[in-house]
Amino acid sequence: MWSKFASWLRAVTRRSRMESEMDTELRFHMEAFAEDLVRSGVPRQEALRRARMTFGGIERAKEECRDARGVNLLDSLFQDLRYGLRMVRKSPGFTAVAVLTLALGIGANTAIFSLISNVLLRPLPVRDADRLVVLKWSAHGGLGYHGYSDFGFCHIDQTEAEQAGCSFSYPFFSQLRSHPNVFSSLTAFAGNVGVHLSGYGAPRKASGALVSGEYFQTLRVTAAVGRTIQPADDTINSEPVAVLNYGYWQSAFGGDRSVVGKTIYLDRIPFTIVGIAEPNFTSLSPGSTQDMWIPLALYTRLKPDWSGGPDDPGNGWLTIVARLKEEIRVAQAQAAISLFFRNEMLNGTKPTSKDADNPRIILTLVQKGIVGDRWGYEKPLYLLMVAVGIVLLIACSNVAGLMLARGTTRQKEMAVRLALGAGRTRIVRQLLTESVLLSAVGGVVGVLFAYWSLTALRSTNWLGPVDDFAVNPNGRVLMFTVIVSLITGILPGLGPAIRGTRVDLTPALKENAPTLPDVPPRYRWFSFGSALVVAQVALSTLVLIGAGLLVRTLVNLKSIDLGFDANNLLLVGIDPTDNGYKDGQLRSLYRELQSRFSLLRGVVSVTYSSDTLLSGSSWGRTVFTENVEMKMNMLSIGPRFFDTMRIPLIAGRAFTPSDCDSTHKVTIINQAFARRYFEHQNPLGLYLGRSDPNDPGEEVIGIVADTKYDDLKKNIEPTAYLPLKGGGAHFELRTSENPETLISTVQSIVSEFDSHLPRLEYKTEVEQIDRSLFREHLVARLSSFFGLLALILACIGLYGLLSYDVARRTREIGIRTALGAQQRDVLRIVVGQGLALAAVGTAVGIAVAAGVTRYIQSFLYGVRPTDPGTFVGVGIVLALVALAACYLPARRAVRVDPMVALRYE
Repeated sequence: MWSKFASWLRAVTRRSRMESEMDTELRFHMEAFAEDLVRSGVPRQEALRRARMTFGGIERAKEECRDARGVNLLDSLFQDLRYGLRMVRKSPGFTAVAVLTLALGIGANTAIFSLISNVLLRPLPVRDADRLVVLKWSAHGGLGYHGYSDFGFCHIDQTEAEQAGCSFSYPFFSQLRSHPNVFSSLTAFAGNVGVHLSGYGAPRKASGALVSGEYFQTLRVTAAVGRTIQPADDTINSEPVAVLNYGYWQSAFGGDRSVVGKTIYLDRIPFTIVGIAEPNFTSLSPGSTQDMWIPLALYTRLKPDWSGGPDDPGNGWLTIVARLKEEIRVAQAQAAISLFFRNEMLNGTKPTSKDADNPRIILTLVQKGIVGDRWGYEKPLYLLMVAVGIVLLIACSNVAGLMLARGTTRQKEMAVRLALGAGRTRIVRQLLTESVLLSAVGGVVGVLFAYWSLTALRSTNWLGPVDDFAVNPNGRVLMFTVIVSLITGILPGLGPAIRGTRVDLTPALKENAPTLPDVPPRYRWFSFGSALVVAQVALSTLVLIGAGLLVRTLVNLKSIDLGFDANNLLLVGIDPTDNGYKDGQLRSLYRELQSRFSLLRGVVSVTYSSDTLLSGSSWGRTVFTENVEMKMNMLSIGPRFFDTMRIPLIAGRAFTPSDCDSTHKVTIINQAFARRYFEHQNPLGLYLGRSDPNDPGEEVIGIVADTKYDDLKKNIEPTAYLPLKGGGAHFELRTSENPETLISTVQSIVSEFDSHLPRLEYKTEVEQIDRSLFREHLVARLSSFFGLLALILACIGLYGLLSYDVARRTREIGIRTALGAQQRDVLRIVVGQGLALAAVGTAVGIAVAAGVTRYIQSFLYGVRPTDPGTFVGVGIVLALVALAACYLPARRAVRVDPMVALRYE
């Protein structure tokens, strides 16, 4: 094959070189003829015209030959397509199986690539993003910040030796803003800021981002209605203004254009709506959406929960984005800004770093630097892409096996075409055309399958938070599907096409060609079809083992001892602070609500806390007691918290309502706290934070059992519980029945107290835990589905090979039966061959999986990458399914009538 390809390539090269030499010689003779005319007295222009007319006939003849070759090639291609369509229509069963197999593989790849395209590859909604960079810092010992917030805009892997981040202090931003540098524009932003919106319809919660006045100009984002925030709006003395998100404007304001210029109230501060941002801009951070944008100067008036002093050089809370000047490269800008940054950190008004920290700036394009929620989906989606890639390989192998079996039935057709003078290259091209036709149809069906599957995943909430990225088909996904369809058309058809041209004309043209194998029996298992089946089983083994490990991880996470009872718990979030409630009023409100909720039918117990367990958020602090540094998690709780959550009290007492009003500070610690810091003494009666004589700290009045705090995968850490005395709260209602049935009743009770409170947040504890395990659910479910799909395709391939082999060996089986072979002997031959292929494939798959599964170790919990139970379980499943796939061909083999089989020849 390769020698023929090389000969064809040499012939094409030789023909091209000859044509080039002929063109050169033709031009030489034409120029010589024109020079002779000039020497004879003819003007040069006239001589050139006569030369072109004289030699033009030769040029036209050459062009006609080229055109004829092109027409012949195009006509040949159309002939191949017409013949391929006839052959596809002639075998509807084969066509349906092949198209469905390819559609499953292509559709799965299209669906997952659609998620990757929209979640990981979608460009940020800004103009000229290739000149837009985000500033990140890196230092050996950190920057000495005592406060730090990045709001999830950047995800940076840190080590103990090297600290990094993308948040800066406001003083540094001010210095950088006034410093002549390499940027054409500079902006900073922070958020989200939770605000209470009133003045337009019912009061409700909204989210906003604090941005500097140059924000929209730097990003080159325009307004759909009105105007955007300007630098003049970002001053202390400016009137408060806001720019609405386009989607929020449509949903909350009904798309009313007249809202521009009107006044709304955010946390009781009047704001003028000056514009609506363009529709495609929702946020600079992928996966998140702000309802509105507010000038940075309003930081001190809004006083967000995470706020510190705006002029504090030790408080990092701003993300800085800059647009490079046209003539400046990223490396040049990074060197200049790093020098400026180092000088500010070491020698500024209030230095926060030391020389040994080596603080420096890294400039990263916003497309890569601001990842938002993408970082949490990157590894899972790429892992799923590998899985569906393996499924596609199995589908290609399956179709290749089908085409190989079909090619055997077309040997006489190929022999006749070769005998009539058709070239082997032409036959290969014809067979590849048929394969590409099948893949093209499979690609169309696959796109429909991908669209349907994504719709089904959304409706069943399998995609969960991924829907925040607005997953929709686009041009990139369509191009990917076209390329995959082309590849899947060539790969399965190439081997059978080449093999189909290797026909021995003499026996193939006989009226009754023998059906006995053309290779010795001892080599039969090493055929191309057997190799395809082994490859399919090995690949399906690999996918199934990965899926098994991920499913076991999910089971392990769900079986973790939480330390509390998560069943039948309704969580109700409420924040009356935006309505002007003070601490004393809040405590009274919470107690009254707790009393009213307790009287509801089906409610067993009620409590409240500053946050809910396993919500993903945490609050901690460090205290010093008798010169011992104690790091702990903190949670403010109300009365009956431990009873409601069913957390056992080990020693001491729980909080009472009077503890929330008392000036005497008390705390309750968990067992992990007592073990780490009070291993050899009784902590009851001790004080945490006894460093100031005027403030002895909190007295330890109780010890409770350990519970998971914010993350299921984290180890239990020292935790201290404090009485809740102010701020927003989350009520926990323990019920005896479905907690969701109480939502409307709870809402009506709260409205009776204050109808202007923003809408409450409802969820059950089980829902909250499931949401925290979303990535594990997504990967386990989809990998299991793809593993099952791979197993089905591999079994179809095994069934097809054995069916083809039984049909091909009909005369042999008849002779064996006529010579006295029993049905069990025939059954053993067919089943044994199938099980042997499945065993070889399983062994190869297990060997590969033993080395590959370590790459998914970061996804696993409570299970090793080489878990013997998973490997053995997958092997047993494959053996059972392979036995079922072998049964039908074996059953057909034992029913072969010897007389019919021998008469067949």
